[in-house]
Amino acid sequence: MSTLAGQSGAALSSRRWRDPAAWRTTVDVVAILLALALPWSTSLVSIFGVVLIVTMVPFLDFEAFVVSLKRPICLAPIALFVLALVGTLWSDAAWGARLYAVGPAAKLLVLPALFYHFERSERGTWVFVAFLGSCALMVIASTIVAFDPALALKPHADRGIFVKNYIDQGQEFSLCAVALAYPIANFVGQKRWLSALLLLALMLLFLANMVFIVTSRTALVTIPIMLAVFGLVRLKWRANVAIAVAAIVLAAVAWTVSPQLREKVATFSSQYQGYEENRGITSIGERLEFWRKSLHFFVEAPLIGHGSGSTRHLFELASDHSNLSSGQVIGNPHNQTLYVAVQWGALGVVILWAMWLSHLLLFRGEGLANWLGLLIVVQNIFTSMLNSHIFDFHEGWMYVLGVGVAGGMTLKAQRLQAAAQADRSAPLDAAS
Repeated sequence: MSTLAGQSGAALSSRRWRDPAAWRTTVDVVAILLALALPWSTSLVSIFGVVLIVTMVPFLDFEAFVVSLKRPICLAPIALFVLALVGTLWSDAAWGARLYAVGPAAKLLVLPALFYHFERSERGTWVFVAFLGSCALMVIASTIVAFDPALALKPHADRGIFVKNYIDQGQEFSLCAVALAYPIANFVGQKRWLSALLLLALMLLFLANMVFIVTSRTALVTIPIMLAVFGLVRLKWRANVAIAVAAIVLAAVAWTVSPQLREKVATFSSQYQGYEENRGITSIGERLEFWRKSLHFFVEAPLIGHGSGSTRHLFELASDHSNLSSGQVIGNPHNQTLYVAVQWGALGVVILWAMWLSHLLLFRGEGLANWLGLLIVVQNIFTSMLNSHIFDFHEGWMYVLGVGVAGGMTLKAQRLQAAAQADRSAPLDAAS
């Protein structure tokens, strides 16, 4: 009897290993785990990213997958990676630096796989819910360590930082806060007041953390832009006016009661003046100097740039130790377009912006997936003016996972809508 039971269990296990649905579910679970890990750990994200690709392979329809790669939304990120790889051939940097520069672009290869999988999956929304829930837990952790810094996992962390840094945390919280505007508006329209109030409370929790505990200049710049996009794309003009008035009132209240907010905003002018007078190294002064030099490097090699990994070497050659800001040597100019332009010239810039544009155009429709995808692309474009967020680990994975999952959901909705329209037109064609 036990032998029969063992054989039955082995047969069942074998069937599961050969079941495409089971493998698709496994990919869904890994994507959800990646979303859960993203606010907390870089190591887990890297592991889950590899596992995600591996679990797609056994029952991948390679013919259909290759056809899907011909879409512009897939071609552009692949082309950017290929350019980074080929760009090692004309770089003057050491080979270690050249290959290291290719690594940040490698994550873009996951985008086509996510588009393909979540065009066929039923669990795309679960990935976003997992990320939202994980960020909500991070808000709680951030609030706790703001009062007891000894509990932070990161040693010598800034106030309110449990793990990672204030830029990553600001990206997460600002994305979640603005993304919640869409379901809140839907719940209000459906008169589901309790659900709307719960999500509104969560939104305010994210915003309160950014105002009173960990204030990010990048978030301060991009949140109004994202809210404006939400209003222009999803609301009528009267609602936009009401939101604008409410935002001004809330901003005025936050300015009055939050010394952290006032201090952070004041650094814009004080750090710029410090840069102009060469009174010391400031983050704004560094950025301005990085951008000035990067533009000069771009002019020197405007078509295909100086090659992968060349940035640090160029800054070493151009360093001026008589000037505090100009003496800095870095491998990242803190601007995504300039980051690409220095290494791969106008060709790289065209591919980068072609990728952003193709992804923006993908999310032109209605629905939650379109809203989330649009918001993630818009956030990445504008924060990449102050950072290199496509190639930064945390923000880059936010983009890849978010755009990949939302894009797959959008492609699936478009395919189902086209099939429904074809079914409706079929009887009319037959009758004629």
